[in-house]
Amino acid sequence: MSKVSRPQSHNNNHELHSDIDSGDGNIKYILSGEGAGTIFVIDDKSGNIHATKKLDREERAQYTLMAQAVDRDTNRPLEPPSEFIVKVQDINDNPPEFLHETYHANVPERSNVGTSVIQVTASDADDPTYGNSAKLVYSILEGQPYFSVEAQTGIIRTALPNMDREAKEEYHVVIQAKDMGGHMGGLSGTTKVTITLTDVNDNPPKFPQSVYQMSVSEASVPGEEVGRVKAKDPDIGENGLVTYSIVDGDGMELFEITTDYETQEGVIKLKKPVDFETKRAYSLKVEAANMHIDQKFISNGPFKDTVTVKIAVEDADEPPMFLAPSYIHEVQENAAAGTVVGRVHAKDPDAANSQIRYSIDRHTDLDRFFTINPEDGFIKTTKPLDREETAWLNITVFAAEIHNRHQEAKVPVAIRVLDVNDNAPKFAAPYEGFICESDQTKPLSNQPIVTISADDKDDTANGPRFIFSLPPEIIHNPNFTVRDNRDNTAGVYARRGGFSRQKQDLYLLPIVISDGGIPPMSSTNTLTIKVCGCDVNGALLSCNAEAYILNAGLSTGALIAILACIVILLVIVVLFVTLRRQKKEPLIVFEEEDVRENIITYDDEGGGEEDTEAFDIATLQNPDGINGFIPRKDIKPEYQYMPRPGLRPAPSSVDVDDFINTRIQEADNDPTAPPYDSIQIYGYEGRGSVAGSLSSLESATTDSDLDYDYLQNWGPRFKKLADLYGSKDTFDDDS
Repeated sequence: MSKVSRPQSHNNNHELHSDIDSGDGNIKYILSGEGAGTIFVIDDKSGNIHATKKLDREERAQYTLMAQAVDRDTNRPLEPPSEFIVKVQDINDNPPEFLHETYHANVPERSNVGTSVIQVTASDADDPTYGNSAKLVYSILEGQPYFSVEAQTGIIRTALPNMDREAKEEYHVVIQAKDMGGHMGGLSGTTKVTITLTDVNDNPPKFPQSVYQMSVSEASVPGEEVGRVKAKDPDIGENGLVTYSIVDGDGMELFEITTDYETQEGVIKLKKPVDFETKRAYSLKVEAANMHIDQKFISNGPFKDTVTVKIAVEDADEPPMFLAPSYIHEVQENAAAGTVVGRVHAKDPDAANSQIRYSIDRHTDLDRFFTINPEDGFIKTTKPLDREETAWLNITVFAAEIHNRHQEAKVPVAIRVLDVNDNAPKFAAPYEGFICESDQTKPLSNQPIVTISADDKDDTANGPRFIFSLPPEIIHNPNFTVRDNRDNTAGVYARRGGFSRQKQDLYLLPIVISDGGIPPMSSTNTLTIKVCGCDVNGALLSCNAEAYILNAGLSTGALIAILACIVILLVIVVLFVTLRRQKKEPLIVFEEEDVRENIITYDDEGGGEEDTEAFDIATLQNPDGINGFIPRKDIKPEYQYMPRPGLRPAPSSVDVDDFINTRIQEADNDPTAPPYDSIQIYGYEGRGSVAGSLSSLESATTDSDLDYDYLQNWGPRFKKLADLYGSKDTFDDDS
């Protein structure tokens, strides 16, 4: 079978012909493979192959088909199948396309010409091996004269020198890619490129004005802001950072400047207080400089600028000022009221020089020891002062302007109270001396009886040295003498021996002590010297003189008084004992009192359970139930004692008194009763009463049938009841 002919570019027809085909129509052509029957169809008689639709090389570049010739009648293959390939010939039907619709790129400002910015790339779907359909050429449509593009590579480069970011920061460039080598008839595509110039430090900072005017009040405190300056730098980022400093001026010591990095301003602050009256204006030279310098553009420098700042000082109403930060004055103690202590002085620092008025802070002078002249500041006392009570006094003095009391200043004033010799020396302690008894022949000891010293409240200048002596009237005291040791102490010595406690056991020796003040002060102090008993070594044994006094005998009057007291005490004791023995209390109180008050409590618990038969409770409650004698268990009787029948009350007796007396007689006559008093508890309630019950629980509803006249016959013991219930009137009143 012959091969398929190469298809032409202007049609889609192909022809297939077998060598055995004689043209009589007995051969039938069959087509199979990729696209057979759909894209490609064959004429079974002639073998012509036709394409049923347009072919796209970019979709499929070739097809593989199988053709065979068979007998039309029998479908028997006349030849083996033949394979052939149908290739789709390319035409320029696809435009170039860029990888991105838009591009973004950066390039430093001031870059040299030809600096590469970015490369853009386009692609063409046509066959690059066939013709020029895929041969691309790049060109710039927008962006001249600032940028250019390489035609073959698509690299965009700068085209102008010294492009300034501060003049224009962003550029929009349009790049075109065209196939067919850029010739006419080719297809093209475009893309947009946004190019941004990045900043470099090519601009120095610049102050917008040459002089700044500012002002500050003299009342301002250090740290307060005076004003701000700002140098403009069109650069951005770290290239635009500016730092400020004071480089010259007469106010360099009084002012300082810092940098506010958020606003890029220089903040001028007060460093030390200013005084309007001293200097009213200052001048500063402030410099602003870039923090980061680019050495490529150092020739554009210097990257700094200076400006003059003039600061005027404004007057303010200032408080008064004392001429000294503190004052120390002196005044003698005991000085009369009105004595001048000293003076404080303040002035108004303002030009007006307002008049000043002075006062004392009474919180520092609660006792009001001082007063001050409000006009001239002289301080005086109001009462005498005592150095021994307070040696230093500290007060605070205020000074205020007379026209503005709010403008006030204060100063501490320390006042020292000078000492005056107004306190006499006294014994430093309550001294007491002891001397041993001795006879006249015993030699005197050279040791002092006691060593004394003194104390003086005055200052040392008016105190020691102390002088000790005896008063002039007893300077020749025969018993004792005083020797001044000249070291503010003195010793007391005995001038004789033979001291006896029987003659005199106590001596009071006056001693005069003088101080060293001008004029000197003195006082007389009494020293007590006791005469004591001592052993052979001179050690004290006893200083009690009472033993010797007793040996000497008491006076008659003292002895009589002592004996009288003893006799009186004995008489009182005897009378008390006698009265206690004679005093007897009855078991039952028969006084005419309300029976409700005659409750007698016996707290005797007896002998416990073993003692319960000392008396018969049941018998007392029911006298008719006794049948004989119940023996005691706590003692053993010598003989059996039977109570006498005649002593028991008759069963018909209702006299409680008789019943009790009977029991007493039995106890008295019972030889087995204990030889001591025992408490008998009688719970006898009787066998009843002719009057019936006194309770009102079972009473009739009316009181008309109640008769209590029989109570009058019960004796004096029931007089209270008879008075309460014996008459009709009384009963009615009580009901």
